Amino acid sequence: MLVSICLGVGVAAAESTQERLNNATALFTEIMATPDRSIPQDLLQKASCIVLVPGVKKAAFVLGGKYGRGFVTCRKESGAGWGAPGAVRMEGGSFGFQIGVSSTDVVLLVMNPRGMKKLLSSKFTLGPDATVAAGPVGRATSAQTDAFMTAEILSWSRSKGLFAGISLEGATLRNDLDENAAMYGKPYDNKDVVLGNVAPPKDAAALLKELSRYSMKKG
Repeated sequence: MLVSICLGVGVAAAESTQERLNNATALFTEIMATPDRSIPQDLLQKASCIVLVPGVKKAAFVLGGKYGRGFVTCRKESGAGWGAPGAVRMEGGSFGFQIGVSSTDVVLLVMNPRGMKKLLSSKFTLGPDATVAAGPVGRATSAQTDAFMTAEILSWSRSKGLFAGISLEGATLRNDLDENAAMYGKPYDNKDVVLGNVAPPKDAAALLKELSRYSMKKG
C-alpha cells in the first residue's frame, strides 16, 4: 500500500487529467497504426469496454510495487460509439517489465457483459474476480486457440515499443474517484459514469474519436 501511495503522489504531481487522457489516446493510436502488430480488429469490434493505462510504474526500491492511472470506456447501449470515460487505478500484478524498463503501457479489452459488470465494481482483481488471458496480436484471431476466446478480459502490454499479449493475473483495478471528480465535478464511481447519462469531457473527444475510428461495431 505504501508503494502505491508513493507512486500515486508522484504520478498525480507529474500529469494532469488532460495529459493522462492525451497519453491514453496516443497509446491507442500508436498501437493501432501498425495492423500486423496491433490488437486484432475483430476483437475490438466485439469488445464491450476498453481500459487504457499508459505508463504503469515499477518501484525499483520495493519488490513487486507497481502503479498506474488510466481510463475505461464502454460501448454505448446502441453499439454505435463509445461512452464517457471513467478513471481507474491499477496496482500490483505481473506486468512483464523488461530489464532496465521502469514503466510499461497496459491495454485491456473486456469481452462480455460479465466482465463489464466486474470491471465497473468499486474494485476487482484480474484472475480471482475475472478471467484474464494474454491477448493475440495481428490482423485477425481466426487461427488462435479458445483460451482467450472464452476469457472475460484480454490484456496486452507495451514496453520499449514492443507490443504483446500478457497475462495480468493479480493486478487490481479500482475506481479513481479523484480523477472522476476532476473530469466531471463530482466523485462519480465508474458505474455511474459508464452506465449513466454523464456527458464526456471535451478533453476526451480525441480518445473517443480514435476508438470509433478503429473499432466501430458493424451490423
